Amino acid sequence: MAIKTISLELDAYERLKRAKRGKESFSAVVRRACFDAPESTGAAILEEIEALYLARKGAPKKTLDYWADVEVAESAEPRISESKWGDAQ
Repeated sequence: MAIKTISLELDAYERLKRAKRGKESFSAVVRRACFDAPESTGAAILEEIEALYLARKGAPKKTLDYWADVEVAESAEPRISESKWGDAQ
């Protein structure tokens, strides 16, 4: 098994140490840790861009409005091509 050495700030090390259960290794603690992954849906991306815009760190309102319109159009009529193989249901 390969081993990597990492550096942690003291507060991160203490937090990791407190998360240990009994004689559990730090590797085991990290393996069972749950890290929040950001949503990668179009709606989630749009929300993030809107938050950036409101904080004056993102796209102009014209761009946000364009993508909001695209989202509405896509939900009204999804782009699903008809299969030449018939109904796949």
